[in-house]
Amino acid sequence: MKIAVGSTNPVKVEAVRAMTARVWPDVEIVSVSVPSGVDEMPMSDEETRRGAINRARVARERVGADLGVGLEGGVHPEPFGLTLMGWVAVVDGNGRQGLAGAARLPLPQHIAQRVRAGEELGDVMDDILGDHNTKQKGGAVGALTAGLIPRIQAFAQAVAYALSPFIVPELHTID
Repeated sequence: MKIAVGSTNPVKVEAVRAMTARVWPDVEIVSVSVPSGVDEMPMSDEETRRGAINRARVARERVGADLGVGLEGGVHPEPFGLTLMGWVAVVDGNGRQGLAGAARLPLPQHIAQRVRAGEELGDVMDDILGDHNTKQKGGAVGALTAGLIPRIQAFAQAVAYALSPFIVPELHTID
């Protein structure tokens, strides 16, 4: 099994590796930088989903893989504030697709204000934490939960959900 991941972010690649190796122990993971086709900081579920799907499709085609996986983090406005979330898409060459969302976490107001003003969440977190490339480490979710849920874990669960049509197809094809 050859799987193309539409990102070179080590957190995203490892989330895919961790889940797919449990299903296919000899899986070959190829990470490739591909455009998401959406803004650097997706501001809605719809935009974030579209970015994940775009990454999955382009990565699979570019690598000639059995499956393509796209992971996209974003934020979504809710009545109570801005929430951090992510989407994962898995596609094959036959048009089959798995799609799943990561858990949602309300952003503190001072962070949400900066994101709404146009800053990318990773840059905001780097500034607040005095760090560099937070999104390639524990991410905002890791910082906001004091490490209880690092970014890799948040994405890994969504990867598992998005893989479900490919690992138990008989349950996804019942009419």
